[in-house]
Amino acid sequence: MEPLDGLLNIGENERAEYLYCKALDINKRLDPEYEEIIKIDPEYAYLYARDIIKGRLFEAEKYIMKDPHWAYQYALNIIKSKWKKAEEYIKKDPEYACWYAKNIIKGKWLEAEKIIIKDPEWAYWYTYNIIKKRWKKAEKYIKKDPEWAYQYAVNIIKGRWKEAEEFIMKDPYWAYQYAKNTIKGKWKEAEEYIMKDPEWAYWYTYNIIKKRWKEAEEYIKKHIFWWGKYCEYFKIRE
Repeated sequence: MEPLDGLLNIGENERAEYLYCKALDINKRLDPEYEEIIKIDPEYAYLYARDIIKGRLFEAEKYIMKDPHWAYQYALNIIKSKWKKAEEYIKKDPEYACWYAKNIIKGKWLEAEKIIIKDPEWAYWYTYNIIKKRWKKAEKYIKKDPEWAYQYAVNIIKGRWKEAEEFIMKDPYWAYQYAKNTIKGKWKEAEEYIMKDPEWAYWYTYNIIKKRWKEAEEYIKKHIFWWGKYCEYFKIRE
């Protein structure tokens, strides 16, 4: 084992990693002075508790709880139930607040919703996994992100979402997906955006218009690969 003095020459995270790996090698707990180093690093304190102690490392919890990622993992895999003291930190991170609600609370987490609601991605996942129907209060945030507005329309509304279309249409990829999978046909209002992206102009032509799209050709021509595919499909000879 590296003496404590030698460990002072490397960074805190590297020290904790080194000690955790050493504990794995010998498959037992380290001396208390080494555990003092591990316990202040949330990641390696959690891993040490999981893989070496195989239970709670109480001395480390005040450090672990302040990191939403590792606090969630600790609650899920070590405590295996709600960890009330850590919730004030977990709920500040939309991602881990969602996972905590889904896998530990197993339902709505009202105290965290005011944070989750403002993040389009995690507001969508909270709706999908927990609310399981439209979350009206979150829609003003979700609708402004083309990807998550599209996912919300497809998986929650299960149809067109008129209020979000002005945002979805401005992203060529999601506009194409929305036309193909939600509208299931031409989306005139979005075409001015789709046509300017050679790849998605090609796919929109191929799967939706299914004939030459003259207005888009000046843009598709700018990309040798997609123009080649377009010419091949429509048997255009230049």
